[in-house]
This record gives sequence, C-alpha cells and structure tokens, in this order.
Amino acid sequence: MPVPESRGLVSRSLLRENAYRVIRDAIVDGTLAPGERLNDPDLVEWLGISRTPVREALGRLEQAGLVRTKPGRYTIVSPLDSRAERAAQSVTAAMHQLAVREALPDLSAAELDAMREANARFARALADSDVDAALAADDAFHDVAVTASANPAVRSVLDQFTPVLRRVERLRFGSLGGRGSVAQHELIIALCAAGDVDAAAAAVHANWQTLAPLLDAVPLPDQEDRHGPAGPGEGGRGRSAP
Repeated sequence: MPVPESRGLVSRSLLRENAYRVIRDAIVDGTLAPGERLNDPDLVEWLGISRTPVREALGRLEQAGLVRTKPGRYTIVSPLDSRAERAAQSVTAAMHQLAVREALPDLSAAELDAMREANARFARALADSDVDAALAADDAFHDVAVTASANPAVRSVLDQFTPVLRRVERLRFGSLGGRGSVAQHELIIALCAAGDVDAAAAAVHANWQTLAPLLDAVPLPDQEDRHGPAGPGEGGRGRSAP
C-alpha cells in the first residue's frame, strides 16, 4: 500500500500520552510538590524520551491546571489554589451527576453489583489507611455510572478536571473524615437500585461536595504563585525528577 507522508504519529502520540500520565501521577501523589520547578533535562532523563513529547505533555498538564509555565523563564508544578480547586469540584460534581441521570433507570444488576464491590474495597482501603487503594476503589465506584452513561463528553471533561482535585482527595481519604463516603456510596447504590433518578443524582452531587471543608483550607495563590518563582530562567536547577 502507499506509505502515508506523515510517519511516526502513533509512537509520538503514545510517548506524549505516557509522559503526560507519569508526570500527572507524580504531581497528584505529591512526588512532585506544589511550586516545584520542572526542568526539561531532568524530565527527559527520568522518562527516557526526547524533549518534544515532554514539552507536549507539559502543555497538556498546563491546560489541566497542574503545571504553570512562563516561556523562557520557568515551568513549575501548580501550587494548590482554592479557586482552581473549587472550579474543578463544581465541574466534576456536575459531570458525575449528569452521568447518573443518563445511566438510570437502565443500570443493570451487574453494574449495581460492581458498585457494591468497589465500595467494599473502598471501605477496606480506608480501614487500612491505604490512600492509593481508596482512590482506585472510589474511581471504580463512580466509573460505573460514567461508563453506563455512554457519554464521551462526560468522560473527557472528567479526565481533564479530576486530576486537579486528586491532591485534595488524597487529603480526605487519608483522614477519618473520608470514611463518611462509604455510607454515602451505599445511599447512592440504594437510590440507583430503586431507579430514583433525581435522588440518586442529588446524592452523587452531595458526595462530591464533601470536599468543601478541605477546599476551605486551600489558600489563594500569593503574589509569587501568580507571577512564578523568582530566579534563573527556565531550566534553572530545582529538585531532580524522581
């Protein structure tokens, strides 16, 4: 067959996607701390790829609100910002509420069982103080309705905004306050099983609103956060990448 003029698109796309996910996860789990400089040479060495997919991944992370860049000066991990976190919470809560509305009343018995199983894993993880497992189980619980809604727009928006909230979610699930979500999940399951669309959607929205007390403790960015760190230009030495 004729060889297309554009070559290497798949591998480049995969490199960019993998770089995005690895850097994103390091930001979310705190390996790369808020305000930390992200230096291209360190990231290239850490990820074992060229600079181009690294810069593309950083651009996507900036769009997601996890990275801030001043061209020619610096790239840093975005500091926690109550305005950005609240905006992400509002959008995320609305998308999960919409997913439940679109998934019901046709949610199957198997899907309800999947929600119950995920919530059981969630409860065990919280009891064991395993934040990573709790986050994975919570994702699995909410993902049942998102998948059942078959709405790609909901999935796309959640993929963009959920990581912004993840740093705050880690704080919640690392505390005793996070254990209240188990009972909230049980209520959501019961309302979904009953086919009560309005009540189930409201319960999902209320579940995401439980992050509000933690958001109250997130500071507004100070002057340095808004204008970036002082110091040498982009690529100035910060802590090396993991």
